Amino acid sequence: MATYYIEPQKQTLHGSFSKSFKPIVTINSGDSVRYSTLDALWGIEPFKTTDNRRVFETKGLKQNSGHALCGPIAINGAKPGMVLMIKINEIRPASWGWSFAGGSNQFKRRLGLEEQDGYHLNWELDTKNMIGISQFNHQVSLSPFMGTMGMPPNEPGIHSTIPPRFCGGNIDCKELVEESILYLPIPISGGLFSVGDGHALQGDGEVSTQAIECPMDVVDLTFTLKDDLNLSMPRANTPAGWITFGFYDDLDEACLIALDGMLDLMEELYGFSRKEAYTLASLTVNMRITQIVNGTKGVHAILPHDAFIN
Repeated sequence: MATYYIEPQKQTLHGSFSKSFKPIVTINSGDSVRYSTLDALWGIEPFKTTDNRRVFETKGLKQNSGHALCGPIAINGAKPGMVLMIKINEIRPASWGWSFAGGSNQFKRRLGLEEQDGYHLNWELDTKNMIGISQFNHQVSLSPFMGTMGMPPNEPGIHSTIPPRFCGGNIDCKELVEESILYLPIPISGGLFSVGDGHALQGDGEVSTQAIECPMDVVDLTFTLKDDLNLSMPRANTPAGWITFGFYDDLDEACLIALDGMLDLMEELYGFSRKEAYTLASLTVNMRITQIVNGTKGVHAILPHDAFIN
């Protein structure tokens, strides 16, 4: 199997999804791609203060208004109705990151923060010891993952990178760490997969709209086509357990979509009836808010690997 290398360049960076984008490379099922990525806001240097900094030169283009993504890559033989299996082999952040809370949105208004000045943290990332240290000496343990992994919908035009979709995108799930496997329904021929929006650490919800946003020195992914799965939403097999996702404008509906997917998965894994799976899910499945800040809300249901003794 081949390994390809992709770095941030004019021809590899984009800030939206579209089925009209030309792939930068076409790979075969079973091949791996080793990326390096920019931070979500296209920075090519750390923030020295809260002022503007240098960003990649093509950020200002109309189609680059969203997260800085690398890709897209096409996979030979990928067709709608199939599933793209993405094995996350390695994720290594660069030496710096940032996070802040500023601007205006419904959460800041509700929390009494709208009229206050923004709050900005610059982070030094010690990737040997997996510790982040802010300029104010906040210290946190790092748990890096990619916020955005996905493909464009089978619809014309340019699509925002902000919301998660059935075919992936800005999922922002902190459990998608190294050794995880993400399964995405393929919406178009070739797939056209892109990745970006590196996070060194994030809590469920991503409540201020920011994680520790950072560039990644290494994002190593292996891509395999699956024609024996029938998925309408993403699922994942992670160190924390099996995960199913729900995305919707309404948080209750997102929760039900994730739970519906989990009941399907429990039927597949264990041969449970649906009523049996529903009853056992109430004992073993953890429902978590993935994020609430991307317009489309995210919920993920986690079934720990040790949920059942036999």
